[in-house]
Amino acid sequence: MKILICSDGSVAADKAMHLGALIAAACNAEATVLGIVEAPGKTDAILGGLRRGLQMLEEKKVHAELVTITGQPIEEIVKRTEEVHYDLVVIGATRKETQGPYWMSSKTYKIIKSIHPPVLVVREKTSVIRRILICTGGRKYIENAVALAGRIARGMQASVTLFHVMPEPPALYARLHLLEVNVPAILNSKSELGRNLREEKHILEALRVPVEVKLRQGSVLYEIFREIRDGNYDLVVTGSSLSRGNLRIYILGDVTREIVNRCNCAVLVVRAGMKAEGIVQSLTGWIDRITHHGQASKSERGK
Repeated sequence: MKILICSDGSVAADKAMHLGALIAAACNAEATVLGIVEAPGKTDAILGGLRRGLQMLEEKKVHAELVTITGQPIEEIVKRTEEVHYDLVVIGATRKETQGPYWMSSKTYKIIKSIHPPVLVVREKTSVIRRILICTGGRKYIENAVALAGRIARGMQASVTLFHVMPEPPALYARLHLLEVNVPAILNSKSELGRNLREEKHILEALRVPVEVKLRQGSVLYEIFREIRDGNYDLVVTGSSLSRGNLRIYILGDVTREIVNRCNCAVLVVRAGMKAEGIVQSLTGWIDRITHHGQASKSERGK
């Protein structure tokens, strides 16, 4: 696993560096620390942030390389991710306003929309990951997010909640509206939602990650943020889709954009354009290697 941690010397970047170092150590990953000098006057701050980040990685015994570049941050991050394959890109983010349609810095959105790897947006609140919420959408494409979140959860000994909001019933049946849905019935059904949730749950269970499935009925955004608030999560996972036009950009749907905007915890945005089968097969091989290593260690101890 290869992680790219981006730094501009800011407080937000330091928070991203801290969480990126924890994830790299927990997942036995290699890390690249990318320092981008946008203006000459910021050089000292960026170098200070890079030194702090490398010290964190060294303390956690993470193999890391340092890359410093002068240029525009978005362009350089895009270029770097095109030249080198990364499984995760970590960036820090701060709100520029307390309200409005675009609360986050435009750089945050542009990075998420422009690069292929999953993007972890780190805010000041998140310093460790113990509880993860995956907003499934009920479709198969989210397996990419489940596989990556599962690996992070295993490494950091975190629990995962698979969460899906079902549409509100027609007004004619308003009295039958139930906020809590019968989860076992859905999981045991032959519906597309039931099949996909079973597969996602299986991926996490294969990693020995504690997993819970929650289903609700109602307004998607309202129910997601109610769960985030009540569940005290450290990381929320959502998806984005690839544009069908000529430009290689990713589209943030209304739900994903609002999650990125309004969450006080870290947000992981994973691409829906990648083939889930490839990621899941790679993850399965990783699980097999861990299991084989564990069995071999037990055998050696028994001699």
